[in-house]
Amino acid sequence: AVYMCEVERHHPQVFQNQDKESFSRLEDPLPAAEGVTYELCAGIVDKPDLSLEEIACGEILEECGYRVPVTHLRRITSYRSGVGVTGSRQTLFYAEVTDQMRTGEGGGQPEEGELIEVVEVPLEESMKFAYDETLPKTMGVIFSFMWFHDNIAPKLPKK
Repeated sequence: AVYMCEVERHHPQVFQNQDKESFSRLEDPLPAAEGVTYELCAGIVDKPDLSLEEIACGEILEECGYRVPVTHLRRITSYRSGVGVTGSRQTLFYAEVTDQMRTGEGGGQPEEGELIEVVEVPLEESMKFAYDETLPKTMGVIFSFMWFHDNIAPKLPKK
């Protein structure tokens, strides 16, 4: 969706008087990177026999490569996203990971269209990152950085 919004912004003529049957190929396509965004680790709640925490731990392993015990998750809050389209309920958790918890590469499942790279943002650059409008990110990312800055960062040892 992000990529298609960029296509429309750069090539508005492509979408004029078009329907699904007559939609033409873009002669000068944008680089695929135009559709890449910074997002939180997430997943669909589609396993009724698992708790939200168990699903979250599975997504952390699949997408980021860290094995996090359920007891290491801290529930932050639930909120609605995509209110104009899906009205999805999302629950945000916080977990700290160490190098010793890394048991795989992560990256998600390419067969499901996932192309995931784990990105580390230094604490001293985190709020600049959160507010940088040139870096495409979800509101959940911005909120989580603000939450971390208010609730975790003040308790960290000073360098």
